[in-house]
Amino acid sequence: MADILTKEKRSWNMSQIRGRDTRPEILLRSVIHRSGVRFRLHDNKLPGKPDIVLPRYKTAIFVNGCFWHRHEGCKYAYMPKSRIEFWESKFSRTVQRDAEKSRELMELGWHVFTAWECEIKNAPDELLERLLIFLKELN
Repeated sequence: MADILTKEKRSWNMSQIRGRDTRPEILLRSVIHRSGVRFRLHDNKLPGKPDIVLPRYKTAIFVNGCFWHRHEGCKYAYMPKSRIEFWESKFSRTVQRDAEKSRELMELGWHVFTAWECEIKNAPDELLERLLIFLKELN
């Protein structure tokens, strides 16, 4: 199936996809901040440059989009119907890179917490509760 957008319009659309300060990330930061937990953003000294870093708990939080990072069982992690080999390769590499960065962080003594876009959007309070339990278990 041919793309319904021109090459220029598709390029512009893709250029608008941000890697930081996304809506889910900002919402999660707001919920975490209101809970009294303080954090840093996008620490480029850590593997994978985590979206949110909780130095006090030595915890890195990744805010993952369900589509790009392949949230298993999520309706947003659908497979595009065209260029399937391209997308399978792209998604596979993303998932592999996520695992590598998490492993590198854990080898450095950091804890890794993944927050999924759909969880943030649909149940931010439940996600916060899960995060707080995760942090409490570290102590």
